[in-house]
Amino acid sequence: QVQLVESGGGLVQAGGSLRLSCAASGRLFSINVMGWYRQAPGKQRELVATMRSGGRTNYADSVKDRFTISRDNAKNTAYLQMNSLKPEDTAVYFCNARNFIGTVVAGDYWGQGTQVTVSS
Repeated sequence: QVQLVESGGGLVQAGGSLRLSCAASGRLFSINVMGWYRQAPGKQRELVATMRSGGRTNYADSVKDRFTISRDNAKNTAYLQMNSLKPEDTAVYFCNARNFIGTVVAGDYWGQGTQVTVSS
């Protein structure tokens, strides 16, 4: 099992920045991909950014060049640096950890979410 705890959400004005943190614990050796997802009211959860164990990153088009995913292996923590925030970035942000065996998702873990609100 893997446990994930997000922090760092809050209220910020448009154009501002926030950094989300995701502290991970448990069977971390099994995790291949860490990611951030978000869910706005009335909308489906969507991918924001992912980082594979080898360091390859992937971003949603809507956040490219504004958001950066990173990790600190010594602290077992993943981060999402969000710059130039827009009102449409308002959502609950979730940390995710996945264990792939080949192409099969053998483990899929989620944090409780942290609210990000961007005012115009």
